[in-house]
Amino acid sequence: MQTSNVSTPIDVNTATLFVALELSQKTWLVTMHSPDRDRISTHKLTGGDHVGLLALIERSRTRAERALGCRPAVVSCYEAGYDGFWLHRLLGAAGITNYVFDPASIAVEQRGRRAKTDRIDNEQNLRTLMAYCRGEPRVVRIVRVPSLEQEDARRDTREQERLKIEQGAHSTRIKALLRLKGLPVGNPLRSDWLTWLAKQRDRDGQPVPPRLLAEIEREHERLMLVSKQLAALETQAKPVTPAAREMARRRDHLMRLKSLGPIFSSRLVNEVFYKDFRNRREVGSYFGLCGSPWRSGNIDREQGISKAGNRRARHAAVELAWLWLRHQPDSAISKWFRERTANGNKRFKRIAIVAVARKLMVALWRYVADGLIPEGAVFKA
Repeated sequence: MQTSNVSTPIDVNTATLFVALELSQKTWLVTMHSPDRDRISTHKLTGGDHVGLLALIERSRTRAERALGCRPAVVSCYEAGYDGFWLHRLLGAAGITNYVFDPASIAVEQRGRRAKTDRIDNEQNLRTLMAYCRGEPRVVRIVRVPSLEQEDARRDTREQERLKIEQGAHSTRIKALLRLKGLPVGNPLRSDWLTWLAKQRDRDGQPVPPRLLAEIEREHERLMLVSKQLAALETQAKPVTPAAREMARRRDHLMRLKSLGPIFSSRLVNEVFYKDFRNRREVGSYFGLCGSPWRSGNIDREQGISKAGNRRARHAAVELAWLWLRHQPDSAISKWFRERTANGNKRFKRIAIVAVARKLMVALWRYVADGLIPEGAVFKA
């Protein structure tokens, strides 16, 4: 998820009703600070009761309006997580200014045994929201919510990634079961593989034992189902919308470069490059490839990359960095890597590849956004 520290302060001279939400499957905890009262109130709702939430906010708003003589604005927040962004869109449609917090960016007490409850956490979120609205830009990072089209477009690559993991797991399990008996494995992805397997014999001339064969047949059935779903996913028709056309344009733009095929291009566009970043620091931060220095007194060391960004995008960036070195050897990034690691060992090269990934993602962002070709990069024939 993309985050931002740029604050959009609310006019503190205007009456404002602040609302913080702690969401779970069973209950929603609503913590409120109303301008007509000098205390924080807490309310419980059934999980998913958005109608009750809007009614509760409207009651508090109407009460404050009677006391103050003016209708207060409403600002709410909740942490990004299981419930996604549908509630953000619902609150926005109701005229409520809502912020989705990056939970990892909220400061907490550093005591070894600090108290932690939903009520305490939600009050902390409420205070953070009020500080952010006063114009304190670094008190929390705000998640930039994608549009419905953008959010839906990335389902393809995420489902494809999950299905490939399942496919590999089923295939590995089948091979492991056969190796237990010293039997040949063949290619389990073939449709006639079970017929081939029935003819195989172990070193004693015995076929696959019946119970083992039944287990393998069930495993193979699941493997073929996953393979069928993967094939259908690759051939399904894509929706034609303005957002989808723009994402397709950016994907095709990336695919012109050597080392970038349809899988990496689709993953990078669906996960990252459909967003509009303001600078290279935001790009590196979203990938989680920025450094984490630890400087205090006489201590000055690096803790490695933050890993605070999009996990899928970060994995793709590092994989692509190795491919870039192979297929784009004359690019400025590849030359930089070779110069830095000329006398380095394998461990040093694994560390340096992270820097290559960060440089490469910034270069590709500039290429997609502004058409600036990475220095020394070549296109496919």
